[in-house]
Amino acid sequence: MYSLNQVNKLVSCGRDPARSLPLWRGFLLIPLILVWLAFAPNAQTTPDPAAVGGLFTTADGTNAAFNVTAAANSAFGWNSLLFDTTGAFNTGAGAGTLLFNNADANTGVGAAALLFNANGTRNTAVGAAAMVNTVGTTAGEGSFNSAVGAFSLNSNTTGFSNNVMGDSAMFRNQTGAANTAVGDLALENNDSSGNGNANFNCAFGAEALEANVDGDSNNAVGASALSGNLAGLFNQAIGAFALSGNTVGASNIAIGDSAAAANGTGSFNTVIGDTAGPNLTAGTDNIYIGAGSGGATDETGNIRIGQPGFISACYVQGIVGVTESTTVCIDTNTGQLGVCGAASPQSTKQRQAPQSTKQRQAMQQLKATAEKQAAQIAQQKNQIQTLTAALKQQAEQIQKVSAQLEMIRPTPRVVNNQ
Repeated sequence: MYSLNQVNKLVSCGRDPARSLPLWRGFLLIPLILVWLAFAPNAQTTPDPAAVGGLFTTADGTNAAFNVTAAANSAFGWNSLLFDTTGAFNTGAGAGTLLFNNADANTGVGAAALLFNANGTRNTAVGAAAMVNTVGTTAGEGSFNSAVGAFSLNSNTTGFSNNVMGDSAMFRNQTGAANTAVGDLALENNDSSGNGNANFNCAFGAEALEANVDGDSNNAVGASALSGNLAGLFNQAIGAFALSGNTVGASNIAIGDSAAAANGTGSFNTVIGDTAGPNLTAGTDNIYIGAGSGGATDETGNIRIGQPGFISACYVQGIVGVTESTTVCIDTNTGQLGVCGAASPQSTKQRQAPQSTKQRQAMQQLKATAEKQAAQIAQQKNQIQTLTAALKQQAEQIQKVSAQLEMIRPTPRVVNNQ
């Protein structure tokens, strides 16, 4: 079920009519670079194909591969691979593609694709200004990325192993790594802070995880799924608008159209069903199963199966024939199952929010150090036991030798003085 705003958003394919930032930023950058190149020395000269350096190199376009000396490069378009001197096995198709590149095995298709890449390797960018800001390092950062779509991975600098498909997908990512985004504006704001915390996210659907800045290890499948997430960790959302309002809530599972859509800070909730958990906002440790299931208000620590007013019977297998000494009763007003005469249980236990990536890494290092020390202690203990056994064996041998010496020693004689 969609609200009127959601329907309007869906009909417009997830695009905000006022969203002009990616376009004007990208198109402002491209003309500035190209105008500068237009007035550069020799900018209007077309290289002699015979003068193009590098074995198996093909160039077509003004200044394309003008300085290339490495092998197996292909440059098609104005100033494509212009400053490349040592990079090999690159393909640039479009004005300014791989302009500053000096790395290997990159493919840029589209005006200004991989424009500023310097050392990133094995990148594939298809679309106008795709991965335009990737610079890379000699340590492998800024490498192994794939971006298909205009302005996709546009701001990426040292992020690596990202796979992106869709207009402006992961547009503001800088250093985030190992993310997958498929869909228009998917993970658009990922790692816009540049903190490098937004890693291992998967977004499939227009605007899925669109607002994510520092969230880690989230999975969103469906249009606008987890679209409002900012720093939440370990969330799983499947369905259009599922967990769309989540901001910092962690370890939630929402399956179904608009499931737990209003949840903002609640954590450890499991919600399954179309529009299930509609009133969940900050509650924790709830389990809702069934379309429309959930509490009338925000709550913590409850299990609810089925939407009130629509479910008339309940069958649970494995109960009949089982001996149970405790008598249970059902509240006829609420349908709650519990011990007869007992007050309604309320969960007071609070879980700690999941640790950040850096905290987990620190804990893993401490654990590894402790395990290493434990192994050393165990090794030393074994060495001590071995040494003790050897000393004991030597002591037994010494006792045997002493006994033998006592047996062969001559009997002392008594001499009387006369």
